[in-house]
Amino acid sequence: MTQELPELDVQKCAEAASVCACFNFRKATRAVTQHFDDLLASTGLRSTQLVILLAVAVYESRGMAALARAMVMDRSTLTRNLRPLIKQGFLQLKFGKDRRTRLVELTPNGRKVLGAAVPVWEAAQHRFVSELGEDRWQDLLSLLAETVTITWGRRDV
Repeated sequence: MTQELPELDVQKCAEAASVCACFNFRKATRAVTQHFDDLLASTGLRSTQLVILLAVAVYESRGMAALARAMVMDRSTLTRNLRPLIKQGFLQLKFGKDRRTRLVELTPNGRKVLGAAVPVWEAAQHRFVSELGEDRWQDLLSLLAETVTITWGRRDV
């Protein structure tokens, strides 16, 4: 016996989308990503790649699990995102002390491209914060940190 699906209520869908945390965060994320991608185009990096290179610079010589936690990613997603950067020669994987641990490190080329990209990022960041306003940016940063804590903070990575 086949269960009949309910009629789609487009108005309810519109109401749900207007208040849905996931819908609105993803929409904002796409807009911010596009802003940074546009300004970073001259560096040859996308904003998603820049974020990974920045995280590796900050968390260098730590294991993949620690890097994944810091970036709020699962290890398989992190590994998938590292591959193109390794292929481009910006990152390398090394074994840790016990060979079960994999460490992610910037290569000399990775340091060079990151060094060239940071001033471009600074300009993109300044433009974004200027348009939003410093006080609102600080409030947003605080709210974003709280959001990560209440959602990801409960997960066991």
